[in-house]
Amino acid sequence: MYLLTTAADATDVATNFHLVADPIGWLALLLFVGAYIAVILEDRIHVAKSKPVMLAAALIWALIAWKMDGSDLTRRAFEEMFLEYAEIFFFLVVAMTYVTAMGERGVFEALRSQLVGRRFSYTSLFWITGTLAFLLSPVLDNLTTALVMSAVILAVGAGNTRFCTLALINLVVAANAGGAWSAFGDITTLMVWQAHKVEFLEFLDILLPSLVNWLIPAVCMFFALPKGQPESLESSTRVKRGGISICLTFALTIAITVIAKQWLGMPAAFGMLTGLALLNLLATRIERQERQYALAEGVEPQKYSIFQIIANAEWDTLLFFYGVFSCVGGLAVIGYLDVASQHLYGGLGFTLANSVMGVLSAVVDNIPIMFAVLKMNPPMDHGQWLLITLTAGVGGSLLSIGSAAGVALMGASRGMYTFTAHLRWTWAIALGYVASIVVHMLLNARHFT
Repeated sequence: MYLLTTAADATDVATNFHLVADPIGWLALLLFVGAYIAVILEDRIHVAKSKPVMLAAALIWALIAWKMDGSDLTRRAFEEMFLEYAEIFFFLVVAMTYVTAMGERGVFEALRSQLVGRRFSYTSLFWITGTLAFLLSPVLDNLTTALVMSAVILAVGAGNTRFCTLALINLVVAANAGGAWSAFGDITTLMVWQAHKVEFLEFLDILLPSLVNWLIPAVCMFFALPKGQPESLESSTRVKRGGISICLTFALTIAITVIAKQWLGMPAAFGMLTGLALLNLLATRIERQERQYALAEGVEPQKYSIFQIIANAEWDTLLFFYGVFSCVGGLAVIGYLDVASQHLYGGLGFTLANSVMGVLSAVVDNIPIMFAVLKMNPPMDHGQWLLITLTAGVGGSLLSIGSAAGVALMGASRGMYTFTAHLRWTWAIALGYVASIVVHMLLNARHFT
């Protein structure tokens, strides 16, 4: 696969069929908008989000191929887009497998148990869960982090809706902000890293702006927290056999991925797939230990297989990413992204355009926003690439529907975290958003030309 091209090479290819004014172009845009409306209404229409975008992607590329009479240029444009997705896909499959494996071994449940069993006040829990979300999100991802920490909040805050609502809003903001300063923290940061716009250690330049993005709304909400502390709950959960080893192997996998990409020039998927091989070897050892323990206890041994864990990965999300990549790639070759680049980056300037794109990510989603920017490939300096990485990562916090973490918590919170409840604090989140941009402009002024 990589003998043909790389994700970075594919990003630099600018195929434009100039079909924006053609009825095919109008129909393709209509298909994409319709598919995204279906994604937004997923909970109401009960159709998995991957289905409409995958169908729209197929129809968009079929229209392009038909209009271009099945030319080789169309095929090459699709292949370039698909190779970009393939690298992201294999990276995510391994990352999701590790997270699922840690969950199956009770790692996250043990963390929840430890926090629930201690007599923390509401204010302490507010800051503890927010801090953990900010620190865990760069390694896991904002969605997984939000789901793990929300279980803690809902367990200890049962009966106090005010605390749960504020803590869950704080959790979404912290998880999104934490994911913005790490190549592993979000799909958008991964795409920027893969495209060589920002290197692994350079993401640390937006650590402080990301922290400011979370702390300002957190301080505002702090004054509205209820006093006192929740009742202590008796809860004890231990990590299953092999759980700690899986965590350590995941850390080793991340190290291999970074070293292979930074020093050997290999794609990130290479390091992650190497880590999957290590996880498979570890799974063999865990299964052998589980069998020995089961036989000693006189019970039927259970098969432990990484392939079963892979089957339980979030395939709807993975296929949704394909649909988004494919749809945006199709709109790019039609010519829409060139038009958008001229109007946004040519008319507004880089700083304002990147700030606007971050706000748009709260409505559309940061993945198509970032993919569109990478496809536009405006001639920005390093400071501006850091800025769009920051704004696309944290902009989704402005609305509850603006990030995967927010959407997931609306479903998991039993009505305590809603669109309206989040909207009441959008003003504070917006203050943090603006402040993070200002801090970045001042702190990283050396990166702007």
